[in-house]
Amino acid sequence: MYPSLLSLPGDLFAEFDALQRQMDRLLGTRPSSSSIRAVQRGSFPAINIGTTPEAVEIYAFAPGIDPARLDVSVDKGLLTLAGERRVTVPDGAKTHYASERFDGSFRRVIALPEDADPDRVEATYRDGVLRIRVQKRETSRPRRIEVRDAA
Repeated sequence: MYPSLLSLPGDLFAEFDALQRQMDRLLGTRPSSSSIRAVQRGSFPAINIGTTPEAVEIYAFAPGIDPARLDVSVDKGLLTLAGERRVTVPDGAKTHYASERFDGSFRRVIALPEDADPDRVEATYRDGVLRIRVQKRETSRPRRIEVRDAA
């Protein structure tokens, strides 16, 4: 093994991280994620989540899916994205040498922030990208208060 060029000698956290990777490799377990919100590598569809002052925006990268087969729902602060991706196999190609493209049913559940309004959700699908926009509640948005002269 080669020591990382990014860690300083004696960096205790880097040594623990290297030890964790070695244990994962020896035991054949999945590498531990670097974030509490991270999911298993290869989860489908891949998503990006961000916020603006007006809304929470979720982008799900799901090429090759019929939009009619997508199910987007909100219940108790959880946004659920489910569907099915069917890969058509050309005639005569019954066995695969390698298959890296996901096919089958999928389901992703995303916890929405408390200021998201579950009654104001929009979903659009274009060029393999599902965009879900959840408006924030009016009460959570910053607003300017006018100061009047009391005299």
